[in-house]
Formats: sequence, C-alpha cells, structure tokens
Amino acid sequence: MLSIIIVSYNACADLERCLESLRAAPPRIDHEILVVDNGSTDASVAVARARSDVRVIENRTNVGFAAANNVGIRASRGDLLLLLNSDTVVPAGALDRLVAELMADASAAVAGPRLVDAAGRAELSFGPMISPLNEWRQKRRRRDAAAVERLTRRRAYPDWVSGACLLVRRADADAVGLLDERFFMYTEDVDFCAAIRARGRRILFAPAAEVVHLRGRSAASAPAATNRAYRQSQLAFYRKHHPVWAPLLTAYLRVRGEA
Repeated sequence: MLSIIIVSYNACADLERCLESLRAAPPRIDHEILVVDNGSTDASVAVARARSDVRVIENRTNVGFAAANNVGIRASRGDLLLLLNSDTVVPAGALDRLVAELMADASAAVAGPRLVDAAGRAELSFGPMISPLNEWRQKRRRRDAAAVERLTRRRAYPDWVSGACLLVRRADADAVGLLDERFFMYTEDVDFCAAIRARGRRILFAPAAEVVHLRGRSAASAPAATNRAYRQSQLAFYRKHHPVWAPLLTAYLRVRGEA
C-alpha cells in the first residue's frame, strides 16, 4: 500500500487543487491519503474533511514540516510512504511511474520525480550534499534554465531529492528514525536522505515521473517568517553535519542581521 502524506498550513487553495488532482486521476496502487494540518486558520481542514477519501489529522499548532510528516507517517499503514507538498498537482500516472521506478531498484530507498512549474519549466529538485561549496554550485546551476532542463532529463543517483514529492520505503524511513524534527522547515529532506545513504542505501531521481510544483505558496504569505525558518534550519544543518563551518555561518548571518 502507498500512504500519501500531505502537510498543510494555511494553503487552502493549493491543498484543494492537490487533492482534486489525486481524486481526478488516482494512482492504481492501493493507497490512502492523510492530510496533516499544522494549525491552519483558513479553511484547509474543512476542505480536507469534505473529501471522503482523505483522513485528516489536526495539530493544534504549527509544529513544523518534519514533525508533521512524522505524525502522518506514524498514523499511516502503507509500506511505501509519499511525502507530498500541498502546493503540488499530480498528473495521471505520475505516482504509479514513480512507484514502479523505486520498486524496480532494490538498492534504492527513496525516489523523487522530475518537478516542473505551471509552465512546464523544470526545477532542480535534487543535488549533492549541502556544504558551502555545493550550496554555491547549486545556486549557479539553478540560474541556468538550459542546464536545469538537461540535468532533469537524466535518471540519476544524487545525494538527495526534494521533499516536495519524496517516495520512501517505510522500512528505510523507520530504520533512520523518520525525519529529524530539529529542522522546522527546509533541509529536512537533505538530512533525511543523508541518514538513509549512511546505511548504504541509494537515492533515485526518476524523471520518468513528473509532478507539478507550484512552489512555496504558504511560504509566500509570510516571507519574513519563512526566511527565519530557512536560516534556523540551515544553521541546524551545519551544526549537525559541518560543525567546523557552523560558527562562520553564524557570524556571517549576524553581520547580515539574519541570526
């Protein structure tokens, strides 16, 4: 069974669009859909509860993306888990192709699809482990639309794939203790994939499956808070994975007034 876990926070219109795409063209594999709401003050919960095929879990407060996904994982039943952003639209057949790609590769614990925006432009939704040099390289690559288009057409085994649409075998997720909840929002997907790779398992980027990602609608409603959350997660990531660099990053962000 496939458990589709969608975390929602004040993104009612996006959530409705995402759920409608799953209703209009549901995956053929036996599946369940869980919406974990992070204390939304809009109509998100009502929209989700209006769907008979959706199970809703309400958090009283915004506990963060990683923690909310963990709530959904623990409440789910599938041996395959799909972490899916509310700001995605899933075309017909996309999830079945993604599942098929993962199941065909016993060495892979995680698979991510090709992500595109509403106009079909590709997103660089995978990459190397975060480090100062790799962050700089990734930012440069993202600015080159032709390079992103070329890179995202190739099947690959990167260090991580985006948590906007991430398929993982439950056994592998359980083996690493699910997502690290010190990451409130951002970098939790990179950290999760790093923990899985540390056990000798692989991360698969599968462009045969394509999902639309409308990117950051809920984040756009609170840009200052979103930037703070990103910087906090970035610092937490460096303290965990690159402790030598963490003081330098902290000093840099203080100079910029972001720490």
